[in-house]
Amino acid sequence: MRPHVHGRTVDGQTRCVHYATEVDVIAIRFACCDRYYPCHACHAEAESHPVVVRPRGEWDQPGILCGVCGTELSVAEYRATESCPVCAADFNPRCRLHWGLYFEE
Repeated sequence: MRPHVHGRTVDGQTRCVHYATEVDVIAIRFACCDRYYPCHACHAEAESHPVVVRPRGEWDQPGILCGVCGTELSVAEYRATESCPVCAADFNPRCRLHWGLYFEE
């Protein structure tokens, strides 16, 4: 069963009101609440607690959802690729600019 994505999504591929380009098709499982959100802004709007970044020790656990096919990737798998290894959907390369908001650096 595909995990629920919280936040103000605009389509079934996890695009949200903040990031909605063709390649904005991932959701991040936040370590603080164990919920998938499309982005940090969606999390901030919906939750009353601060973000806790995913510790390096948890990078081997599911933490990224491909919005196209529903595959869950580990943070390590996601960081090592530019597209989904299952459906080949391209991921937004500019997301790398925000990794520090989600993952321990």
